[in-house]
Amino acid sequence: MARKPRDYDTELAALMERAKKLKGQKTTQLGELVQVTGADALPIEALAGVLLAAVEQSKKQPEAVARWTERGAAFFRDGAKRGGKGKAGAGEPAGGVGAAGPGTPAAGGGA
Repeated sequence: MARKPRDYDTELAALMERAKKLKGQKTTQLGELVQVTGADALPIEALAGVLLAAVEQSKKQPEAVARWTERGAAFFRDGAKRGGKGKAGAGEPAGGVGAAGPGTPAAGGGA
């Protein structure tokens, strides 16, 4: 019995569409993360600076990523206890990006 030939063009198109959808979902989730942590209150230039500093620090001090991961996990875990799926309530400080304060390496003010 002969095998049915595969339609590679259709499969490739489906994979490309799925990749596009996943990229859109990731972009949406990153935007939601910025809002949930309260980082959207920062000027866009400051937010970009914080993220660049974090990337630089992660290369120089990989252990920092472990600390940030713990802090992020606690943020979402504590948010789930409040019933907000990680969202900080009105007037509550968010424990995410930019919450480290001025002068700390995570905020871009340290070494």
